[in-house]
Order: sequence, then structure tokens, then C-alpha cells
Amino acid sequence: MLDLARQEIAATARTVLIKVGTRVLTRDDGSLDGERIARLAGEVAGVVESGRRALLVSSGAVGAGVSRLGLPGRPRDLAKLQAVAAVGQTHLIETYERTFRDHGLHAAQVLLTADDLDNRQRYLNVRNTLLALLDAGVVPIINENDTIAVDELATTFGDNDRLAAMVTNLLRAPLMIILSDVEGLFDRDPSDPAAAVVATVARIDDAVLDLARARPSSHGMSKGGMASKLAAARMVTAAGENVVIASGKRSGVISAILRGETVGTLFLAEGKSMSPWKRWIGYSARPAGTITLDAGACAAIAAHGRSLLPIGIAGVTGAFQKGDVVSLANASGREIARGLTNYGAADVLKIMGRKTEQIRELLGYHPYDEVVHRDNLIVTAAGH
Repeated sequence: MLDLARQEIAATARTVLIKVGTRVLTRDDGSLDGERIARLAGEVAGVVESGRRALLVSSGAVGAGVSRLGLPGRPRDLAKLQAVAAVGQTHLIETYERTFRDHGLHAAQVLLTADDLDNRQRYLNVRNTLLALLDAGVVPIINENDTIAVDELATTFGDNDRLAAMVTNLLRAPLMIILSDVEGLFDRDPSDPAAAVVATVARIDDAVLDLARARPSSHGMSKGGMASKLAAARMVTAAGENVVIASGKRSGVISAILRGETVGTLFLAEGKSMSPWKRWIGYSARPAGTITLDAGACAAIAAHGRSLLPIGIAGVTGAFQKGDVVSLANASGREIARGLTNYGAADVLKIMGRKTEQIRELLGYHPYDEVVHRDNLIVTAAGH
């Protein structure tokens, strides 16, 4: 069945990011499913042939490595896990390149760490590289650089759903498609015979988040669940773009989505598309500290789009410096916004709770009225 909102989104989405999960790419034993990858490549080729630009964020490296090395399961030791990921990533990109070549396309391997999107200059370099690849008609295959990640290989991004959301925001792609082993977001526990897929979500609020239920992996290779997919969808929709979560095991799923058919769950953009600068502040740069606000400041920022003044600050955590991204939280510790601070933590401690006209007296200088100016501040999805 066709849906007018979906048709309009599909018609205007000239760049589409597709995130494909481990369970879609692998068999029950964890080995890569070559037939399914070939089918996926054919659908992505159709996206490119339609005049759109397509990117893939692909999981599956660890599972592919475990299978290729004949291991009984996913290693727990970090060094061994990284080695397995290195072997598996080679196998994964070889498979993609071979299958895309059958459609006259080339795949490009792009491995990222959280630092690449945290640092503003590297963030822009990643963006320029991806745009150059897309302009050349190449399909970027993006994954976490597991072989050098120093955190546990839950990955420094948390999971590939989050990575996909960050890349979607990086490129301002109007549509992100998350392909999983489920049909979409269900209105109740999927094991309930009466459960049905929610066709459209206008806003990801607490009631929607309550619908997420963690699903254990059948072969222990994947990390994400519906909760991580909803968190990723909220990052993208808060920035003004759209998301579809659907089953990657369904033949022709990408084509159906781009025809505007009612497939999976559509999460609608919340408001206007956000500027690249604010996307970096809110969803890519990692906060160097936290500024706790009183109730009045929370309301002024979240509801009225105001700047943060010293008088509204109730606490400071972290050793951040002027120009760092900081998290702005309410009294219970819940983040409501992020922004670039005009003052370092030591100075904020001195002026917090005071009036603006007291800044010079307290610090000996007065470069800014605002601790965080509204032009360098965004209300995050968690603060909606």
C-alpha cells in the first residue's frame, strides 16, 4: 500500500543511508550469507541507478571473522576480538566489492572511530571524503574501526545504529533506512499474536521508547536491539530527517521503501533540518563536561531557545576549557541540551548563580554575557 508522506520523503531523498545489521548479513551459524549480500547489492545498485546517492553502514565483521577462522564463538579477549574483526572486515569488503562489481559499481571501505567525528577538522575531512566518493558514483561501506578501538568492542560509537545516525547527520541525508531482522517497531511484545507493526511514528517520546524490547541474538554476534535503533532514529529525526526501520530479510525492501510503500516503521522528522554546525555540536562532538541548570534555565533553553546565563547555573562537572562542547543537564542529571561554552570550568564555578553584571568583578574580565550562546546550543533529543 502506498503512503503519501512516504512517497514525498522518497521522492525528495537524493541521499540515502542504509544501515544493515549482522543478523541480516549472516546465517544462523554466524557465517556471511553471500546470497543475501548479493541481493542487497542489487537493491543498492537500483538506488544509484535512480539518480540517488547511497551509502552503507555495515555490521558483520566480527561474525565474518569468527566464521572464516572456524572459531566456536565470539572471543571475549579484546586483542583476539580485534584480530577477528580485522580478518572479518577483509572478508566483508571483498564480498561487497565483488557483488557491487556485478552491477558496474565499486565499493569503498571507510573505517571510522569516534575520534574522527568528535574532532571538528577530522569530522569535516570525513564529510569531504564521503562526498567525493558519492560524486564518483562509488558506494561507501562504513564500519567502526574495530581493530584499533581501545574501548571494549561494544565499539566506541556504542553500536552501528549510532554510527549510522551520526553519518546521516554528517551528510544531512534526508533518509536513513535501518535494516534488521524485525519488520519494524511493534505496538506490543512481538511474541504476542496480536502484535502489529506501527506504521508511522510522528515523535519518539517515552511511550514509543517503552515499546522497545531487547532481543537476544540467535548466534551471539550482534549487539544492537530495538532500543538502540530508536535512540539512533531519535538522533536523526531531531535533526530534521526521516528514518525507516524494516526487515532486511524481506526481498525488495529498499525498493519498496523508495516507492513509498508502507513497509516497516516510518519515523518522521521533527521540525526543520538542522544546520551542519549544530549537528556536530549536538550529535557528534563528545561533551568535555556537564553544567547543571536550575529549573528556570532549563525552561528558558528547552522551551524558549534562550542562551545560558551564569545566574541559571547550579553546578559544574568536569575540567572543560573555553570552546569545548558541554552537556547541559537538569537537577536530576538528565541532559536537555549541548553547546559550546564561552568559559572554562574554573571560571564557571566562580560566576555560577550570579548576575551577568557581576562577571567582571568576579573574574577580572567580561568577554561574554552568556556562558553558552543560543547560536552554539541545541536542545538534544533527550531533552524533548
